[in-house]
Amino acid sequence: MTREPSGLVAILRGLTPERAAEVGEALVGAGLSTLEVPLNSPDPLRSITILREQLGDRARVGAGTVLDPGAVAAACDAGAQLIVCPHTDPDVVREAVACSVPVYPGVATVSEAFTAIRSGARAVKIFPANQVGIAAIRAWGAVLPPEVELVPVGGVAAGDFGDWVAAGATGFGIGTALFTPEVSTAVLAERAGELVTAWRGVTDRLRPVPDLPR
Repeated sequence: MTREPSGLVAILRGLTPERAAEVGEALVGAGLSTLEVPLNSPDPLRSITILREQLGDRARVGAGTVLDPGAVAAACDAGAQLIVCPHTDPDVVREAVACSVPVYPGVATVSEAFTAIRSGARAVKIFPANQVGIAAIRAWGAVLPPEVELVPVGGVAAGDFGDWVAAGATGFGIGTALFTPEVSTAVLAERAGELVTAWRGVTDRLRPVPDLPR
């Protein structure tokens, strides 16, 4: 089994319920399909519910900055379809697994990655990616189970997607390079489109070329 592409995750820190629907539509229209509302945003559970209602099956909507099992339960009750953490807490991972939602624990070492996997995670958030580095991810990929998704977050630019993917990354979380509370919907859509184009450019190059008819 090999690692499948995870895609791009739009991290919407600071999103308000008042803007949730329009922001969600702008991102989905640009080609993004996984959105994360950090729980230290204003009224995040309401924003998650609004995004779920607005976008339906056009996107996965998750909760980020999830710090304890109680927050997992609250996020799932609001409709979260994935859980993202800045750290690895086995209790948080197990609660997400019990809620039947994918969980992305934050890891900065291979030991933390194995702790997350033993707790039930099938993906890890490599954070902060710009400090962990590409060379480390390449080394991790040689020892982690091949089906585990590796999703760097923090300081990854679109122009670097190819190098990270070559090292084993399966997707990326994109934060302030994409969304800030004051960004206009038009600029947001433009940024999202540029990121999607960069991502597709990398993944298209990785697709196997079918054999030509003989």
